[in-house]
Amino acid sequence: MLNQGFSLETPERRARHLTTGWLLLALGSLVIGGLFTLLIVMSRTPGIQDIFPWVDFFHTALVVHVDLTVLVWFLSFAGVFWSFNSTENCLACGWGALSLCIAGTAVITLAPFLGAGGPLMNNYVPVLQDPIFFVGLGLFGLGFTTLVLRGLFFSHPAGSAISSTGALRFGLLTALLLALLAVLALVASWYDMPDSAQGKAYYELLFWGAGHTIQFTHVQLMLVAWLWLASTSGAVPNLHPRVVAILFTVGALPALLMTPYIYLAYDVGSAHHILGLTWLMQYAGGLAALPLALIIVLTIIRVGRAPDGVRAERAALLFSILLFGVGGIIGFLISGSNVTIPAHYHGSIVAVTLAYMGITYHILPKLGFRKPAGKLVNLQPIIYGSGQLMHVLGLAWSGGYGVQRKTAGAEQGLKSIQEIVGMGVMGLGGMIAIIGGILFLVIIFKAMWPRKHGYQE
Repeated sequence: MLNQGFSLETPERRARHLTTGWLLLALGSLVIGGLFTLLIVMSRTPGIQDIFPWVDFFHTALVVHVDLTVLVWFLSFAGVFWSFNSTENCLACGWGALSLCIAGTAVITLAPFLGAGGPLMNNYVPVLQDPIFFVGLGLFGLGFTTLVLRGLFFSHPAGSAISSTGALRFGLLTALLLALLAVLALVASWYDMPDSAQGKAYYELLFWGAGHTIQFTHVQLMLVAWLWLASTSGAVPNLHPRVVAILFTVGALPALLMTPYIYLAYDVGSAHHILGLTWLMQYAGGLAALPLALIIVLTIIRVGRAPDGVRAERAALLFSILLFGVGGIIGFLISGSNVTIPAHYHGSIVAVTLAYMGITYHILPKLGFRKPAGKLVNLQPIIYGSGQLMHVLGLAWSGGYGVQRKTAGAEQGLKSIQEIVGMGVMGLGGMIAIIGGILFLVIIFKAMWPRKHGYQE
């Protein structure tokens, strides 16, 4: 059962349509999040900034931007995976989950224009202290919970004798279990919240456990994507499916065991609770990623260049592995509250994004759309990945000289040439990454745009 290739079967027609819906929500969140980036820039531009009547619109728009480009993007793409692997049972549940998430995303997007303010830049899910925003966040959360429950009951089973497809399905199942655990962690944090927690401290604690746990979901889905992309780009890892299933178990088990223990053993808000979850993610968040990455890279070295037509998938895979490795190494260098911290998590989340970009290129024809092709398609992951690598390394370099996080402009206090160069590399890399991100959206929407005679069912 070696060298069969790890991939998921194309779903039936109605499940394909549901998968497309989640993909459009994921892509739409990036588009709208990008538009908020323009609003953020305009809100700080002399002359133009006076047009915005809202108090502190910069931070208000930043909250929405982060929630769209991180929370909605990642969780919606999880919906792509789980819907792609679902049966056609209880499709109404699937469409209901998607509808709730779309409604929640719309309310979150419109909240600043409906008077919502009071931005709080807490970790994981920054918030606006306004009922309108919380209605949107609640709708999205309810939709995501419905998506997870449907996935647990109506996904294709991995099977007792695990095949290569079954191994990936097992990985998706572990991601679902971790996602459910994250939802339960959120509820537990809310229920056990200390009375003393107010304002930013309240939301920091509220999302701390769920935020750390959901990272394990993202990593599991990234590993599914790595195996799928390696196989489709002609570098099938020489792994037995049962070994892959063991790797997925190793990746999920620490969170499945330790998160409940931390909640049962320590009060929410205690130092042991906060540090326990931090250490769990820091030391166990990528246990399965390292051996799998090494095997895939060695396989790519052995097989050589990717065949024509799948070079974008191969490039996305390689940069995903590279960024995840760099982000992981930087994580062990964190000391104090400086820009080394965003360097670490940017490397990790960009690695997941690159894997999702590669999967999007691969599954478009399976969903009935055209296959993106051409030089720009092959260059896009390289442009985006290179820009993000510069961005991350620039932050890490500057963090070594003590540049503080969550500051901008003169507040950064850049004095030495090393600090200035480091942040300059960060900024240049960020601009290159933005170009790569825009290019990705243009390529995908062009491929999805129906031709004169429509697209294939």
